[in-house]
Amino acid sequence: MATLQNITGLDALKKALEELPKNIGKNVLRGAVNAASTEFKKEAVARAPSDTGILKKSIYQKQIREKSSATQQTFYIGVRAGKRAKTTKKGQKLDAFYARFVEFGTSKMAAKPFMRPAFEAKKLAAIEKFKEYAAKRIPDEIAKVRK
Repeated sequence: MATLQNITGLDALKKALEELPKNIGKNVLRGAVNAASTEFKKEAVARAPSDTGILKKSIYQKQIREKSSATQQTFYIGVRAGKRAKTTKKGQKLDAFYARFVEFGTSKMAAKPFMRPAFEAKKLAAIEKFKEYAAKRIPDEIAKVRK
C-alpha cells in the first residue's frame, strides 16, 4: 500500500497543532486527513468500472482508530467484500469480492486498475485539501481556546 510519509512545508502546521490542547489538535488533524482521503475516495469511485454499479457503491473510507493518535491519523480507502459487504435498502448485497481481479487482472482478464491511478492522480490535490482544512480550522480553534 502506498503511503505519504513526509509532506514538506508544514512546519507552521506542526507549531500551530502544538499550541492547541491535545484533543483539539487531534480533531483538527483527523478532519484534515479525512478531507484529504475523501479526494482519493471520490477519484477511485469515478475511475471504478461500473457494469452493475456494485463496485462503485462498495468503495468506502474509514478512520482506523487503533492506528490513530494525537499526532497521526490513519484512514483506509478500500472495497467492501465478504464479511464487510453491506446490503442496500432494496436488499442488494454490495459484495465486490472481485475488486482485486479488476484492479490487478487475472490470467484470463486484463487489469483495469482504479485504486492506484486514483491515488496517483489525486495525491497533490489531497495535500492541498489537507493544508486548506488545517489552515482554516486551526485559527478558529485557537480563537476558541483564547476566549
